[in-house]
Amino acid sequence: MVVFIVYGFRIFSDTKSVDALIKHPLGFPPMEFPTGNEFSRARWELGKKLFNDSILSIDKTISCGSCHYPHLAFSDSVALSPGVFKRAGVRNAPSLANIGYHPYFLREGSVPTIEMQVLVPIQEHNEFNHNIVDIARELDKDSIYVKMSLEAYNRRPDPFVISRALANYERTFMSGNSRYDQYTFQGKKKALNPTEKKGMKLFFSERLKCVNCHGGFNFTNYAIENNGLSEKYEDPGRFRLTLDSIDYAKFKVPSLRNVELTAPYMHKGQFATLEEVIEHYNKGGKNHPQKSELIQPLNLTEKEKSELLAFLKTLTDYDFVTNKNWR
Repeated sequence: MVVFIVYGFRIFSDTKSVDALIKHPLGFPPMEFPTGNEFSRARWELGKKLFNDSILSIDKTISCGSCHYPHLAFSDSVALSPGVFKRAGVRNAPSLANIGYHPYFLREGSVPTIEMQVLVPIQEHNEFNHNIVDIARELDKDSIYVKMSLEAYNRRPDPFVISRALANYERTFMSGNSRYDQYTFQGKKKALNPTEKKGMKLFFSERLKCVNCHGGFNFTNYAIENNGLSEKYEDPGRFRLTLDSIDYAKFKVPSLRNVELTAPYMHKGQFATLEEVIEHYNKGGKNHPQKSELIQPLNLTEKEKSELLAFLKTLTDYDFVTNKNWR
């Protein structure tokens, strides 16, 4: 019998136990699964298979897992992940850790549910460039997929099954066992060293105001903002959804959990290192009409930059990124 250890509890690979897969970390609210797509092990298994199957792409070369790697907190290591036929990507692949807690999806927050978000990479020209109806027809010819689909949703493979199963699987990507969590929620006072504690104090200070954007259990307020990344933007951001000039070049504030592993950073992957990110905010960003008023020079010393960097690295959840359930 294979046994996996996750957040202190055990998952037995030959049981139908679901508690371990959906147990939320300490300090987190329970994960909500929508009516009609409640969690089950059968749905999770189907979603996992689909997530890693290149059948979703038109040329059968890439899958969801081609741009969202478990060891990188379900992000990618390149600025722009290539799509089918080696077409250039248009945005940096964000981490999917704790994605089920987000109130909306995509960089501009234009999609309200994970089930709907799944459709975007499938049909995007520079990603999978496929049609979910055609994918369903292909899956319906596969006896394994038919069996798994009937067990999970009591229906043969169709767009409903594909989108629901992928969303069901992704909602279990809960990450909350970093050294910061161990220190804050688990009473392990030796989990952080003195330098990291100083960085944490800086991060939560009124002086830096990092938590005004990166607060809460998931280190994001999910707001749509402009962070002064550039004076000019090719990507219109939220404007693509609203067509309101006030939303031009605004993007969703990302979570900082596992940020050490999710380089390169920003919506185009412009920054290769966390040091560059810290320096960007230390200078107060570049001038742009929509830049958030919260983005102001931080005036950090070199020592304070090192302390802040050390703290950000404590947000890495190694149990999550090495969890064998994703493999």
